[in-house]
Amino acid sequence: MTIQKETQLIIDNVVNRRAFLTGATMFGLGAATSAVVIGCGGGHSPMTSTPVSAATATDTATDIFTAALIAESLAITTYYTALATNAVITDPNLAGAGGTAINVSSSGSQINVAYLQGALLEEVAHAQLLRSLLGLPTDGSGDAAAKIPQTFHYPTGTFGSLTGFLPVLLALETAFVGAYMTAVEEFASMAAGYNGFSATQANPASSGSNLTQADLILYAKVCASILGVESEHRALVRGIPSVTLNSPNYAGLNLIPANNLNYEITDGLTGLITSASGSASTTAAAALTPFIASGTNPVSVASVASQASFSSVVTASVMANVTGSIPAA
Repeated sequence: MTIQKETQLIIDNVVNRRAFLTGATMFGLGAATSAVVIGCGGGHSPMTSTPVSAATATDTATDIFTAALIAESLAITTYYTALATNAVITDPNLAGAGGTAINVSSSGSQINVAYLQGALLEEVAHAQLLRSLLGLPTDGSGDAAAKIPQTFHYPTGTFGSLTGFLPVLLALETAFVGAYMTAVEEFASMAAGYNGFSATQANPASSGSNLTQADLILYAKVCASILGVESEHRALVRGIPSVTLNSPNYAGLNLIPANNLNYEITDGLTGLITSASGSASTTAAAALTPFIASGTNPVSVASVASQASFSSVVTASVMANVTGSIPAA
């Protein structure tokens, strides 16, 4: 596939998954590799407890939580690095020349910077929830042992400018939406014992116990609530660049309207770790592999302790207004 064709696919489909996985040469990623890179392949959990009798050809609840925590850690690292990187944050569409994430210049946009700040805080909240569901310490000290990457690798130029950052961020948010939509389907299938999914799922936060049907239904609802937030991120960041109806393109993307989907999509995903289609390329793990596999431009994940205040990249007024909790059962 040519670069021209890849670009057209992105313009037409808002960085659809095919462009992200097999058309990744425009980002310098290369082809995605096996989901085994994450260390969760074959339906096995990195945790010590395993489902009592879950089907081996499908994701387990632990698989879903683990894949989601990896995605959230990647999202945190992406937003945090952009807010803290001069080449991105001083763009006129963000903090402007001479500005920072917490000191936006008169030529910048406080609102646009707040979009990124709010998204960062929300991803942190999601990660903390997933740690608790996995039975991991909320201070992040158990992440590495649970095979949550501590370093992510980005395409060349990702943090060199807003034009380099935005397409990568949109590709990631599109993959996150698809992953959570797939998780909704999988938890619903578990609750119903449908389509090869076992209703008997180990509770990774409580060794020796299983999740109840009510738990599985609740987690489907929680994933749907997170999906909605990731969808907001995607639309809001599409609204950051200054474009017009007569000139709607930015970094190879048509950004008008910013909220350009009638329906969110699974993005071709058929599983989080284990693919229901039998193809490893249709998993969320495969979609994230280019950022996880050892490569160029490594960025270390900020410690949870560092994430606790974000005083260097998030203003207090934004932090105070990012609220909400998981939906009730």
